[in-house]
This record gives sequence, structure tokens and C-alpha cells, in this order.
Amino acid sequence: MFDVVMMDAHSLELLEFEKVRELLAGYAACALGKELARAVEPSTDPAKIRASLALVTEMGEAIGQGQAPPFGGLHDVRMLVRRAAIGAVLAAEQLLEVAETLTCTGNMFRYRMRLDGRFQRLADVLTPIEDLGPVAKSITGCIDSRAHVLDMASRELAQVRQQLAEVDERVQNQIKRLLRDPELRKILRYPNATVSGDHYVLPVAVNHRHKLQGVVHRTSSTGETVFIEPAGVASLSAERAVLKGAEEREIQRILRRLTGEVGRVARPLTHAIEVMAQLDFVSAKARFARDYDMYEPEINTEGRLWLRQARHPVLEFLFRAQRSTGPAGPGGAESANTPRSQQNEAPAGFSSLPEAEPRSVVPIDVRMGQAFNMLVITGPNTGGKTVTLKTTGLLCLMAQSGMAIPAGQGSTVPVFHQVLADIGDEQSLEQSLSTFSSHMSRIASILRLADKESLVLLDELGAGTDPAEGAALGRAILDELDRTGCLAMVTTHLGDLKTYAFTNEHAENAAVEFDVETLRPTYRLQIGQFGMSNALKIARRLKLPRDLLRRAQHYLRRRQRRAPEMAKLQLLREEAEKARAEALSAQHEAEQQREAYRQKLVSLEREAEDATVLREARAKLQANDPVRVEPFDKAGRIVRVDFKRNVALVSVGLGQWEIPLDEVFPLAK
Repeated sequence: MFDVVMMDAHSLELLEFEKVRELLAGYAACALGKELARAVEPSTDPAKIRASLALVTEMGEAIGQGQAPPFGGLHDVRMLVRRAAIGAVLAAEQLLEVAETLTCTGNMFRYRMRLDGRFQRLADVLTPIEDLGPVAKSITGCIDSRAHVLDMASRELAQVRQQLAEVDERVQNQIKRLLRDPELRKILRYPNATVSGDHYVLPVAVNHRHKLQGVVHRTSSTGETVFIEPAGVASLSAERAVLKGAEEREIQRILRRLTGEVGRVARPLTHAIEVMAQLDFVSAKARFARDYDMYEPEINTEGRLWLRQARHPVLEFLFRAQRSTGPAGPGGAESANTPRSQQNEAPAGFSSLPEAEPRSVVPIDVRMGQAFNMLVITGPNTGGKTVTLKTTGLLCLMAQSGMAIPAGQGSTVPVFHQVLADIGDEQSLEQSLSTFSSHMSRIASILRLADKESLVLLDELGAGTDPAEGAALGRAILDELDRTGCLAMVTTHLGDLKTYAFTNEHAENAAVEFDVETLRPTYRLQIGQFGMSNALKIARRLKLPRDLLRRAQHYLRRRQRRAPEMAKLQLLREEAEKARAEALSAQHEAEQQREAYRQKLVSLEREAEDATVLREARAKLQANDPVRVEPFDKAGRIVRVDFKRNVALVSVGLGQWEIPLDEVFPLAK
């Protein structure tokens, strides 16, 4: 469905996009949908992204109203269908698998017919699917659920099997007659017949071998017993072998005929499978979105990014798994229909959180691309800076992959040609690079790739070297990112980089909130602020000596001579940011109201149009026209119409009924 864009593979790995693919695959109904989910890639085509998101939203509404697509019986039988098309004969088991998929096409065809005008996109996707159920009935009418070809498959097969039954009965009678002979019983090791292959044999003592005419089929392991097929039975077995050959030839002829029917519908069936695979993929996206409370973001090409109450889906999955480990434990009862993302066992590539107090993901608000293009985030360790970067990058990738995102309604995401990240402490062992050198190598690569349609995410800029040099290098990197015009989010611990936004109108500060009372981060992102040093406050709460704290405060004042000016400037920026956020929220609410009115108007216009079309169709009703009769919820046919009385005489089942015209709905002829 998408024009594949080659996003930077290393960035996708750092942002854990593969884990989102795996979560998405857990919601697919069949292997076809899972395969598409695991291969999903971001697109750079705004129109296709919007169309895909709208389809996912529509699918979610259909699922919410109990109109989920029927995927039961769908298998990837494309290879079998190709073999049938070139004349190969399919086995009975393979034909049954094809029949289940053919039945699914019929169910999907009828599902499309039941969809109303609210789900036009879904109906359009399903339009190419034909009802191939009759071919499935041909197969299931000849082969049972155990892959046994039925007698009714052909008259010839029924006749051969009747003859086989008669021969088997004669063999049984012959064996019973022999076992009743007292002289014969004396030479048997035990008074029962047994079967060797397709032959009935009698266990004769080896020293009495000459007393029974027949064919020796085997000897016991001790050599004291030989298993002989009596001569009279052997002749019947020869006749039976001829009939079995005829049976097998007839079965092959039937399988060839059924395979030919499959081959004749190879093209529409293959196309239907591909359409249903795409629909399963869309359904997986919709189920994922419903389960994780995701919404369709607005897609723009102006570089505006606004994530409202955004959550990291992988982190939320891990917290859910932690909460779900209750008294029942991992071995407790679990619904077979529970998506893997809700079960205790993590999908491939996930690691469980250590046992601790269950937590929830703290939503964050991220905004760039309007008043500023660059966000410099500061704050304490474990305060959520890295998660902020990962959440932003991952949600942008999800949106460009046609997925709803775990963020509030009204979120907007631009179309990025590249999402480039340098996150985490990495050492390149292959190239013998230190952590700092590895980061510099990665940043050099990012600067070569970045342009004005890129999102750049840099974690701990300037760390790993002398603070003064690191800050100088960090400022130069920020200048280069500003020059490219890209959107960039940067985290840092360096105090000198906190003032960068004061000297660059395209940059803004942000801080992750820290609660000094509890000595814990709140993980909330506060745009317009920078992370103040909390070291002295924390030290004071931890009861360090007062003289030591006074000396530390004295040294700090000497380094912060511009603090009053910076504090005043910071206050002004905070007030401006607060006003900007309030204006954007008001604008969003106004747009939501306008969209609600527009949708209501469209709905009213559609209802009026549908009523007009229905009224005109009723005015044209004639005898024998097909209709649906609402009181019976069944199809019927018009006998006659009395327009003066506004009633119609309708034939439904075995009777005729006089029904008001308002309760009669014309059907396509």
C-alpha cells in the first residue's frame, strides 16, 4: 500500500520500530496479515498515508460496531493455486485448505454487501473480491473434513467401492468358514486371523505348513509361526487389488477435476487473497489502535509536529505485562482470542521488566515546527529525556506507516523523509572506537543525511569529553542542524548548552520535571523551561553539612553572574510559551467543533440524498421486482403496488403480505 522509503536502518533499530511491528503482528488474524505487519515500512507520500490512516479509523469504527471482517478459513494458498493453474494435481488435504479460503471469499463478499454508507472505504477495498464459494462447495461435496474422498464424488467411485465392499464381505465369509473347520483349528497357533498389509492371513505352526494351501506372507520372529493367506482368499485378494487400483485411478480423476476448478479461478482467488491479506493488515492496525487508545494524527507537509499526551507503545506494553502478572501468574487461564500484546509472554525481541511496583506511562506533550524547529531538553538522569526522544521518533514512524499513534486527538505529524537518531551509550568494538568517538561518527553521518524534511534526535549531546569542549562542539552541531532547517530534539547535561535557545530564535528549551520533595522525576516535559540544577536542593534534603552547602552555593554564584538576567529572560520565554500553548489549544478546539459541524452537515446531506434515491426507487417498483421486507428481514418479490394507499403486496416465502411501502426496500435486479 506504500511507496517504500529507505529510512535509516540504524535509527529504526534505536527507536525500537521492530518491536512495534511485532506488537502489530500479534493483532493479525492470519499469517498473511502478520507477514505484512512485520514488513511494514514508513512512507513519504502524504496522500497515501492519509488514505491508509482514514481506512484504519474506518475499520476501527466497524469493529466497534460489531462489523469486523470474517477472516475465518483464510490461508496463504497462493502457491497451491499457482500449481493448480499450471495443471498439477493437488492432494485432498491441499484442496480442503483451498476450499476454506474459497469459503472465506464468499463470506467476505457478503460482508461487503452488508456494509452501509459509513464504511465506503472498506467497501471499496473489498470490491475486487468475488464470491468463489460455489467452488468450495464442489470440493467439500467430494472430500470430507478428514481429507477422505466421498463415495458421492462420482458414480464410478461409488460403484467401485460397492464392489470392494462385496469382495471384502466374501473374504470375511471365507475366513470365518475356515476358522470354523475343526481340523484347521488344530494347526493354528491361535484361533484368529490377522492382517499383513492388505491380506488376511492365518497363523499356522511351522511344522504344519504343508497342511494349508496358500501364500506365505511372513514368519514370526521366533520362526515357529508362518502367516499364510489361504488359496481361496488369495484369489479374492487379487480381485480386490484390481478394484483398489480402479478406486485410486478414480480418486485421482476426481482430484484432477477439482484441481481444474481451482485452476480456473486462480486469478480472482489470488487477487482476493492479496486483498484480504491487506484487509487483515488494516484490521490489525485498527485492533492495535483500539487496544492502546490510539488516534489518527493529522498529516501535514509544513513541518508542524504536535504530539498531545503521547505515550511510548513498547513501554506501555511492558508496563501492562508487569501489571497483568497477578495471582494467577503466567500460567493462569488466558483467552485464546487475547492478542499477544495483552498476554504475559512478550513477543520476540522484548524483555520483561523486573518485578517491581506496577507503573504507568506518563504522557508527554511535544511541539515543534511552528515558533521553533529545535528543542534542547535538559533534566536529571532517569528523568525521561531519552524516552521523550524515542517516543517522538517512534510515533512519527508509526504515523508514516499508516498507523494510529498513542497520542491524544488533534495530534499532528509532518512527513519526514528521514528520521535520524543517535541514542544510548554505544561502543563500536569492530572499529575500536570509544563511546565519544562512536557518537561523533554517528553524528557526522546524520549531518550528511539531514535536510529540511528530516527529524534529528540526539541524546546527551557533548557528553563523553571535556565539558567546555563538549559544549562548544555541541553548539556548533546545533548551528549546523539549524542551518539545514530540520526539526531536531537534543538532550544534554551541559549547562552551557542550556543557554543556546536564548541566542537562537529557532530553538527552544524544554525540561523534564523533577520533584525535589520526593527526589524523583515526574517524567513530564515542560517546553519553555530548562532543567535547573537540583544538586544543592537534593544535598540539603540529604542533610549534608551546612558549611559545605554554603561553600558550594558561593562557588555556584561565582559561575552564574548572569543568573538574574537569564532568570528574567527565562520567565519571559515561559510566559510566551504558555500563551502560545493556550492559543494552540483554543485553535484545536475550534477546529474540532468546525469538523464536527462539517461531518454533521455531510451526514444530513447524505441522509437526504439516500431518502430521495429510496423514494424514487419505490416509485418505480413493478411486479416481480426483488425487495427486502423490513418486518420479516427477508427478501421477497413485488406482486403489485398500490401507490394511492402507499402499500405493496409482497411475496415472502410461501405467503403474500400487504406491507406499507415505507417498510419495503428495493434490491438490485
